[in-house]
Amino acid sequence: MKSRLYQKYMQEVAPALKQKRGYTNPHQIPRMEKIVVNMGVSASLEKTAVEDAAKDLGLITGRKPAISKSRHSVANFKLRENQPIGCRVTLRRDVMYEFFDRLIATALPRIRDFRGLSPRKFDGRGNYSLGVAEQTIFPEIELDKIKRTQGMDITIVTSAPTDEEALDLLKLMGFPFAEAK
Repeated sequence: MKSRLYQKYMQEVAPALKQKRGYTNPHQIPRMEKIVVNMGVSASLEKTAVEDAAKDLGLITGRKPAISKSRHSVANFKLRENQPIGCRVTLRRDVMYEFFDRLIATALPRIRDFRGLSPRKFDGRGNYSLGVAEQTIFPEIELDKIKRTQGMDITIVTSAPTDEEALDLLKLMGFPFAEAK
């Protein structure tokens, strides 16, 4: 069984984009390719900080995170080569649509004073990145078991060649963009 959001994309979003933009080939229609969730951890924190972040990220995404290690030593940052500095998860296909659905339906509305996300955070190639200040907005995280609050970066990679096409895609998918003033 395909996810609810994938079915919405196939039945509503793709035909609407095809009609609006006048695509002739179905492969021209923009789609989401992957979602990358990244948690960076300060190297100066204790050794269990990366493990705690990886555990939280695993709960949020449902996948085991890959631990990122430093490539170079930087004395000013007290950073050594091959020291763990963060974790990341790449989501594709059904898992990506499920995470996207949970993100827009339950997590983002739980942000305090939430008025929508900025439509200006595209990278010029149709990919959207947003930062989340705390992992507590996700309902999978139990507030009693948190040792430290941890932010994360979420990047939505689309096949759209321009930012305008990606903006249309994400708006039709239900992404909560703030209205221009």
